[in-house]
Amino acid sequence: MAQDAASGVGSASSLTLPGIGPRSLEKLAAAGIRELSDLWFHLPLRYEDRTRLTAIDQLMHGSPAQCLGRVAQVERGFRFRPQLRVAIVDESGLNLTLRFFHFRGSQAQQFVVGRRVLAFGEPRGGLIGFEMVHPSYRLLGDDEDVVLGEALDPVYPAVAGVGPATLRRWIDAALQRLDEHALREWVSAELLPDAMRGSIARALHTVHRPPRDADVHALRTGTHPAQRRLQFEELLAHQLSLLLQRAHARSRGAPALDAGGVLAQRLLRSLPFTLTAAQRRVVDELGADLRRDVPMLRLVQGDVGSGKTIVAALAAAQAIEGGFQVALVAPTEILAEQHAKSFRDWFSPLGVEVAWLSGKVKGAARKAALGAIERGDCSMAVGTHALFQGEVRFDRLGLVIVDEQHRFGVHQRLSLRDKGRSGERLPHQMVMTATPIPRTLAMAAYADLDVSRIDELPPGRTPVRTSVIGMSRREEVMQRIRGACAAGTQAYWVCTLIDDSEEVRAQAAETTFRDLCAVLEPLRVALVHGRLKPAEKQATMDAFRAGAVDVLVATTVIEVGVDVPNASLMVIENAERLGLSQLHQLRGRVGRGAAASDCVLLYQGPLSEAGKARLQIMRETQDGFVIAEQDLALRGPGELLGTRQTGLAQMRIADLMRDADLLDGVAAAASSIVEQDPEAGQALIRRWIGQAVRYADV
Repeated sequence: MAQDAASGVGSASSLTLPGIGPRSLEKLAAAGIRELSDLWFHLPLRYEDRTRLTAIDQLMHGSPAQCLGRVAQVERGFRFRPQLRVAIVDESGLNLTLRFFHFRGSQAQQFVVGRRVLAFGEPRGGLIGFEMVHPSYRLLGDDEDVVLGEALDPVYPAVAGVGPATLRRWIDAALQRLDEHALREWVSAELLPDAMRGSIARALHTVHRPPRDADVHALRTGTHPAQRRLQFEELLAHQLSLLLQRAHARSRGAPALDAGGVLAQRLLRSLPFTLTAAQRRVVDELGADLRRDVPMLRLVQGDVGSGKTIVAALAAAQAIEGGFQVALVAPTEILAEQHAKSFRDWFSPLGVEVAWLSGKVKGAARKAALGAIERGDCSMAVGTHALFQGEVRFDRLGLVIVDEQHRFGVHQRLSLRDKGRSGERLPHQMVMTATPIPRTLAMAAYADLDVSRIDELPPGRTPVRTSVIGMSRREEVMQRIRGACAAGTQAYWVCTLIDDSEEVRAQAAETTFRDLCAVLEPLRVALVHGRLKPAEKQATMDAFRAGAVDVLVATTVIEVGVDVPNASLMVIENAERLGLSQLHQLRGRVGRGAAASDCVLLYQGPLSEAGKARLQIMRETQDGFVIAEQDLALRGPGELLGTRQTGLAQMRIADLMRDADLLDGVAAAASSIVEQDPEAGQALIRRWIGQAVRYADV
């Protein structure tokens, strides 16, 4: 940048500080620190309080503290792994154990009984009192004074190849030059809440180097006024980036799809069910978007079983009747094949050809599908990631539908959209998710999209009774399956062992499969997991749908896209390992027919507090939006948003849950800046997001 994004002062754009040579510049650049202002905005993750001493008898579990004591005992053990345990005692008479798993022999020899030790760390309950694992410490002489810190010590995001002390020294040097650059105020005072109207420079000084009398609790919890000032501005920058991207997208043209709606009406008349009021409302919103000559960018949220697929089909019918093609992409073969089957069932009687394309479609079948799509003989293509490939060419793509959009990367979605680019004209885009997004998260993460909610389930969906049972009763649960199948229904048994390897998950499923075959004979038990060939998976799923299989053992590959109304019992093994949204998705595979349905959450104790909370929420509610709110509170935004919005999950100082009360003010400030001072908006985006803007071209 020719001009410093944060300050508006050109001379601040160079990173020339004592001790920073060419090699150091490379290391900083790799972490996104290229300018002086980047050091100003490299903000602390947390603080350590070395301004005081805490007696051992006053320690609290999980609350970092600094203690002074004398070495009472030293023990080196090698039973399971090398470790060094040092017991220190203070005037309270209680012991604190310092535990090290990585240490040198010379380090162990420094701990001599009677020597004074100043240790800082996070105490946790041990077998015989509190212990600190790998604390930071200093060994003191008998007459040596204890020097306490004058302020909280900031802990910064790590920079590879740069030690914490060095990084802090460079930030100190950068802060000394902050005032001389007269850091520009891009947010006018009237847009800020009253408590945040101090200068941005003062807020930075306070957050980097809190004064000794600063409110320690507020700083630790992220609620200090200086932190709030920066949080507001960071949230504002992200909101502005999305609004500007939306405005850029709206400046493009798109095909106006307004051919009369005859095909959609024919489709509606052929359905064996009636749309809910929520489905009709969303269909109307999509239809209005598609009739405009600007690109639709709409997110359709709907809980499990709310009927998003038929809504997508009616939008597709509008595009097809207008003479354009439709592409629908789904993240898994099972889900994509389910969509292909549904769309063929609906569209084939209407004379509309639907092509199916995945990585496993080979040879003549693949060549035929690619040719039909490129010539325009096929009006709709349904597939997996295979649709992103360069060899897939459309004749006239007018609508892109992305299901479970959070499972795709940004560039993948853009690559599919670009297959319909014609000059400055882009296809319409509809993205769907069965993971309800809480309002606070949607405000911050999806300001570039219009959001529709299908917030009503079709009639006939029966509530699913949910029970939470310990693994010790596993055999009892197996017999429960026998009873359900004897009554004429079917069951799922889901293995959720979490590991980086799909092979391990498959092995767990194979073990359970053998157990159930032995215990439930003569019931028909089948197995499906991610390592099976697509044809094998499809054959097994088809047999289950047809009732030729009583019990389906599966990994979470069945999380979405599986619809078997006769399946009324689901067992989720090791349920404590999954997040709420995934548990809710899995539970949504049952309760699709008229029979009363049950979901059994088998857990392996002891449960963590978070694990207990998740399972209790699942037992108490089936409302996907309530579950999404709770999931956000327990796990944060990263997993709900997926790859699309990783920037929001990695903010420097803001936190969407903690700072949700700021979002209404942020939205109002963003609208004002876009309308009245777009230069300020661009500067704020550069200050906080810089080169990490998620879309350069939406």
